[in-house]
Amino acid sequence: MASESSFDVVSKVDRQEADNALNQAAKEINSRYDFRGTDASIAWTGEAIQMKAVSEDRVKAILDVFQSKLVKRGISLKSLEDGEAYPSGKEHRIDATLKEGIDKENAKKISKFIRDEGPKGVKSQIQGDELRVSSKKRDDLQEVISLLKGKDLDLDLQFINYR
Repeated sequence: MASESSFDVVSKVDRQEADNALNQAAKEINSRYDFRGTDASIAWTGEAIQMKAVSEDRVKAILDVFQSKLVKRGISLKSLEDGEAYPSGKEHRIDATLKEGIDKENAKKISKFIRDEGPKGVKSQIQGDELRVSSKKRDDLQEVISLLKGKDLDLDLQFINYR
């Protein structure tokens, strides 16, 4: 009679929105007065994002501009993995990447959290870089979603395929 309901927990970044944020940041860097003469730039280098400027504080300002553009575009800063500023010749650089997918370690943590804190009868299984949560009761699934939203994880989680 009652079939199983389920949803998937994923961590994905809308690549087009990230690209738009990067382009907006590049445009602002080219037009802002405090970046004039600093050879400041931000660009994709394959899957990574590279920021360059003549000084460490300028390259950190580029990162700050980029982060503000990501937030305005609805991309969580938990998805951005930025490194430390490092000197490279006459310039300073920061390399950053966008994290996608839930790694095995975090998937196990989330699964254990659901088992310990969630309602009885809720099952979770790891499927590659996502997590499938299923239960006979839809209310239990709603409770799991609110529990996961309330838990402070270092991942940007989305809940998809709710059926």
